[in-house]
Amino acid sequence: MTKTFKTLLVILISQIAFSQDYQKEFQNYFEANDTLNQLKTLKKWESINPKDAELFTSYFNYHFMKSRVEGIVFTKEQPKGESIEIKDSINQNAGYLEGQIHYKQSELLKGLKKIDEGIALYPNRLDMRFGKIYVYGQTMDWENFTSEILKTIDYSAKNNNEWTWTNNLSYDGGEQEFLLDIQNYQLQLYNSGNDELLKNMRQIANKVLQYYPDHIESLSNLSITYLLTGDYDNGIEVLLRAEKISPQDYIVLGNIALGYRQKGNKEKAIAYYEKVVEFGDEEAREFAKQQIAELRN
Repeated sequence: MTKTFKTLLVILISQIAFSQDYQKEFQNYFEANDTLNQLKTLKKWESINPKDAELFTSYFNYHFMKSRVEGIVFTKEQPKGESIEIKDSINQNAGYLEGQIHYKQSELLKGLKKIDEGIALYPNRLDMRFGKIYVYGQTMDWENFTSEILKTIDYSAKNNNEWTWTNNLSYDGGEQEFLLDIQNYQLQLYNSGNDELLKNMRQIANKVLQYYPDHIESLSNLSITYLLTGDYDNGIEVLLRAEKISPQDYIVLGNIALGYRQKGNKEKAIAYYEKVVEFGDEEAREFAKQQIAELRN
């Protein structure tokens, strides 16, 4: 081993050790919500190892938490979550106080800029990509939320789902876990209750199917975007593709039955509910029998 190589190795090991120390120090201040010392640590860390992957994620967390502002608002209608009821002078309901969270755009943009720098240097770091998607979900920026998911799916085909995670450790989930995470994002869009986001769900489902054409969950998601908008023919067509891939999937079979029922085709609806009776679990079988009885009356 040459003297030059030994020197480079010592420098590299020293940088790794310093980075780990700063990472731990930052985490302690982060948990204590001490933003002043968080920033001091980040600056020292940056001077030692400006391209450390964990530095970018730490800057991202710092700016995101600084952007978060909690406040109290008064509303006439009762909120869905926790609230405090306000009474007037004659003890009648006057409204409600509800806690709400807002995000300062200037701080938020600083964090997003940092994580973008990190992704550019470490494109295989899935935690960076998911962290960015998480923030867009929290701020209900659904267009950017969707855009980042689409970019991540595209990149999954480039790196064959050979992702890394925090501290550049290998992400062992592979294709299966990756697609499960994407499915959870689809559920987040669906659970928003905003029908305008069905188009976002359709974009994501089509992107997954571009690379993973046999992904049953994405076929189901795609069908939902049609069925919920009254486009029963396209919804059923997609589900029939799923049935060919997995002919005993009783969830798919039940959705086909529902599609035909909504379309007004009782005969085919009954035929598919009978398949659910054959292949479903106990709960699904009982439900299918009930639907068959209703359709035959």
